Amino acid sequence: MKHKKPWGYFTNLLEENYTKVKKILIKPGHSPSYQYHFKRSEIWIIVKGEAKIKIEGINRNYKKGDVINIPLSAKHRISNIGDQDLIFIEIQLGTYFGEDDIIRLEDAYGRL
Repeated sequence: MKHKKPWGYFTNLLEENYTKVKKILIKPGHSPSYQYHFKRSEIWIIVKGEAKIKIEGINRNYKKGDVINIPLSAKHRISNIGDQDLIFIEIQLGTYFGEDDIIRLEDAYGRL
């Protein structure tokens, strides 16, 4: 089931008590909020497109095949900098995986 967002959508691929795995699509020129989590870390694998990822204020560009580790409580944001959809797989590890463990610091869609 697709969960639509203003920047694209995500689909849950696996939900267990020890992990959650999502397929995330971000439309060209869009980006989810700059955020962090208290109860989970994340591993992102870029499978299509080009991304700029900001972690703790540092920006780097990534492409298909790159793997990015987001530590627990690290402030982070991914942006689609290409002209096609950006797709990545997000693996969440921790003690809780609810959407209410998103602490937004900046958001282009009025969700602060």
